[in-house]
Amino acid sequence: MDKIKKNTLVSMLIKLEDEEGNIIDESEEFMYLHGGYNQIFQKLEDALEGKKVGDTFHVALASAAAYGEYDETLVLKELLKDLPEDIAVGTELDGEEEGIVYVVESVEQEHAILNANHELAGIALVASGKILEIEQLSDEAAEELLKAEHRH
Repeated sequence: MDKIKKNTLVSMLIKLEDEEGNIIDESEEFMYLHGGYNQIFQKLEDALEGKKVGDTFHVALASAAAYGEYDETLVLKELLKDLPEDIAVGTELDGEEEGIVYVVESVEQEHAILNANHELAGIALVASGKILEIEQLSDEAAEELLKAEHRH
């Protein structure tokens, strides 16, 4: 029977909950390529290694192993005159650093609060679910899949 290992395409049901059991996300079906490609949390990927179709999983993820710790330095108070005129709560603004995106949390009369933390930063999560299907891919097929992802 096939087991999850490097370059396995995995299809699974997954549920993310916080420590109090509140459901954060519940997917009907989620697919990822196993093998250290940063498509899922590393601790979860490690726990799925060697599992087979029908197996279930339950993995506790400290906030650092999930969406990261909450970082106060990623919260900025900016003057409105220094921001685009049409900003509103929820607007996303690119930061000066590559890959940093700030979300407008509040707009006051003269300033706005911007936050680049992920909305789930600082929250420990529990990931649970069931393996639905696995397909072992050749190295070439895995590379093609990864290339196709980067083109989108």
